[in-house]
Amino acid sequence: MIDQRTNPTNIELSHEEILRYSRHLLIPEVGLAGQKKLKTASVLVVGTGGLGSPIDMYLAAAGVGRIGIVDYDEVDFTNLQRQIIHSTSHLGERKVLSARDRILDINPNIRVDIYDEPFTSENAFRIAEPYDLIIDGTDNFPTRYLINDLCVLTGKPNVYGSIFRFEGQLSVFWTDEGPCYRCLFPEPPPPGLIPTCAEGGVFGVVAGTIGTLQATEALKLILGIGEPMIGKLLLYDALTMSFDEVRLKKNPECKICSEDPEITALIDYEEFCGMPGHDLDQGRLPAEWEIEPNELAELMQRGQQVRLIDVREPHELEISRLEGAEVIPLGMLAAHMHELDSAEDIVLLCKSGTRSARALELLAGAGFRKIKNLRGGINAWAHDVDPSLPIY
Repeated sequence: MIDQRTNPTNIELSHEEILRYSRHLLIPEVGLAGQKKLKTASVLVVGTGGLGSPIDMYLAAAGVGRIGIVDYDEVDFTNLQRQIIHSTSHLGERKVLSARDRILDINPNIRVDIYDEPFTSENAFRIAEPYDLIIDGTDNFPTRYLINDLCVLTGKPNVYGSIFRFEGQLSVFWTDEGPCYRCLFPEPPPPGLIPTCAEGGVFGVVAGTIGTLQATEALKLILGIGEPMIGKLLLYDALTMSFDEVRLKKNPECKICSEDPEITALIDYEEFCGMPGHDLDQGRLPAEWEIEPNELAELMQRGQQVRLIDVREPHELEISRLEGAEVIPLGMLAAHMHELDSAEDIVLLCKSGTRSARALELLAGAGFRKIKNLRGGINAWAHDVDPSLPIY
């Protein structure tokens, strides 16, 4: 059980709260004493997306007295397939404001703190200081390593979850009791090796499954009941509806949680991972390497020879495609590079410009110079040039 800042025995529940939480009070493992622990607990949830949505709502419904939510984004139409804390009526609104409205609609008797900013090495200690534990609802490696290192340095539990397509992972990293995230993943994967959910997709309900499990682990830690997922990694496959469990051990040479740690303070996690910790500038290249949709359309209308290379996956072409573009998925580009002529003018494109930016970097490293990235990808082309194409 975590150490709480307020003594639960000094807290009383109102008649309204007793009625609201009556189904908890009937459980011997929770009861009145446990509900008081929940009321005095404080939890920080980093991310109000697919994972953060069920986490926030179930913590609020359970009566966790103080919930902090961190996000810097706006509610987008593409979020609604899985980010169930947001709704159509909140499109364009700051996510933290949309999430706070929903949380307080579920339970107006709790406190919700909002942090409308990226979670970074500069603000992490300040934001995390008031909270008993941290739940990782993020979708990028720099922030995952940041949350891990922050929790190790402050002694807070880290309730970890991740999702991709039909799969999910869950664990509790708490170095007071077991290993940390770096014990499992000492180094991040090479940039671009693992696509993001925006690039590879995610089955919406998987976010609900893993996020609900994360909320469950947090409540267990607060109540001091059951066996938390410390030293264990849960692997979930929605297609086979299977749960596998892997035992984890502390790495005696871990760079942050070993007896002689190499890391004693928060670092530059974007530099460490070789990728952004947020998506505000993902896929952006120097101006000389990019071409705007309207500019490309003008070149094509003038009859200028331009070789279009679409680096998306073949199934994405069923959604939208640019006439005349050749399809070479990003993962196959290196093997097909010999088919390209460095003397030709080449424009690379994908969904939003992120994967094609990585393709450009690959070709540039091989000596190609007459190459451009279609800024904003085929979605920007649909928006600026050909509105008959759908945006996805």
